[in-house]
Amino acid sequence: MSASLKSVLRLSLIACLLGFAPGGRASVDDAQSFALQAAEPYVKEGFQVREDYWGGDLAAGEKKAVRQQLFKGNEYWFWLGTEVETAKVSVHVYDAEGKLVEQSDGWQKGHFAGAHVVPKSTGSYFVIVEIEQSPEERTHWALVYGFR
Repeated sequence: MSASLKSVLRLSLIACLLGFAPGGRASVDDAQSFALQAAEPYVKEGFQVREDYWGGDLAAGEKKAVRQQLFKGNEYWFWLGTEVETAKVSVHVYDAEGKLVEQSDGWQKGHFAGAHVVPKSTGSYFVIVEIEQSPEERTHWALVYGFR
């Protein structure tokens, strides 16, 4: 396991413990812990998870676009998570022209989702995260990504 992944997992564990402590409130850090949990099987396949991540809160039906520079020759996974276990989330990746570019092996499993991209060219891409359903008025989310 790389030193950077160990650092990310350590920070996530601390955030998770703090977020679930008595009197603690759910947060983007909690959501990040779930996004990292979704990434775990891919780390075993050689993906390096970046320390930086995006997060926030959205109402059900709301979307957020995240711009990311991707490089031809790399392979990427984007993982989305939330601490609201009954929520349904999704993540999709589009090129600068608005064309869906993710591979067909992307997935959505309740409060986790993943999108796989092998860019045909280097450039700016847009990762769209959505809280499709949630019992909460606002749902925290976090998006992490890895490459190889």
